[in-house]
Amino acid sequence: MKDHSHISSIRVRYADTDKMGIVYNGNYLTYFEIGRTELLRSMGLPYSKLEEQGIQFPVIEAHVEYKVPAHYDEILDIRATCSLKKGLLLHIAYEITRGTTLLTTGYTIHPFIGIRTGKPMRPPAFFMDIWESRESEHFIHKEIRL
Repeated sequence: MKDHSHISSIRVRYADTDKMGIVYNGNYLTYFEIGRTELLRSMGLPYSKLEEQGIQFPVIEAHVEYKVPAHYDEILDIRATCSLKKGLLLHIAYEITRGTTLLTTGYTIHPFIGIRTGKPMRPPAFFMDIWESRESEHFIHKEIRL
């Protein structure tokens, strides 16, 4: 199974920065969420559709590596790349860049959870149909979110 990628762009808000004038470290997880949400939306799998189908994707693991700080008013690209691990977990890797400079990398891991049961489940058929229909595509999009 191939990985699927999406690139979203954001502008750093003043509220995202700390007293040192750089993006507060916890906000990178919010940026990861933006990347993840837009990646799934670009695949035809917005969270609202998944929830209507009785599925949730909680974060069970998150990892962030800070390389270079970001600052107020900069435009950042968030590249989110999704893969299925062991056929049961979504692994989403992230790269946040400013132009050609790599600022932050990381990943999150998400199980498929049934809303009614609260228990892990296999990816449902509708999800796999969409996933497999995208395998032959070079799946990168760019969207500006200012």
